[in-house]
Amino acid sequence: MTTFGIIGAGHIGSAVARAVIALGHDVVIANSRGPETLSALVEDLGPAARAASAAEAGVAGDVVVVTVPFGRYREVPIEPLAGKIVLDTNNYYWERDGRFPELDRGEATTSGLLQAHLTGAKVVKAFNHITAADINADGSPAGTPGRRALAVSSDSPEAVAFVVDLYDKIGFDAVDVSPLSESWRVERDRPAYVIRQDKAELEANLAKAPRTV
Repeated sequence: MTTFGIIGAGHIGSAVARAVIALGHDVVIANSRGPETLSALVEDLGPAARAASAAEAGVAGDVVVVTVPFGRYREVPIEPLAGKIVLDTNNYYWERDGRFPELDRGEATTSGLLQAHLTGAKVVKAFNHITAADINADGSPAGTPGRRALAVSSDSPEAVAFVVDLYDKIGFDAVDVSPLSESWRVERDRPAYVIRQDKAELEANLAKAPRTV
């Protein structure tokens, strides 16, 4: 059993919480408004979930999921996540997040910026190019023809292996697009973003992605 600290209780955070609870894990989930605002969600998730502050979720999690609006990534607590695998679901929406010139120019990646912020953590891009509703609806057993595939990217082989295994248990194949400097291939508006694709299709879409959009 693994305890997942989930920082961000929106659609993706809630969906990942449901997925890992279904696998037998525990969840400590946080949002920006305080744990008292998560009572309905926690009740719905069941006894394997509890609400906490972001820092408490970071401390409690053996593995941590960061799923906050990208523009607020610098608010993610650093110290509690040091040494841990951190799943980054974030995407850059300049209309919401404000402009990040280094992203607009193709000089950085969203997950790379989070990794630079989270000194000592093992950041891995995961669950960023699938809609929340599909996380718990689109999985299928290994070997199923046309099984949906998701990308994973990290500078940590340990983090990649963890996510590949997690994807498989939830019902997805994986395509490794490491290191993090290559993770732009699965960012917003690229060919692989938020479409249903099997492993071969995902590999092709990652290969033809443009560096800037």
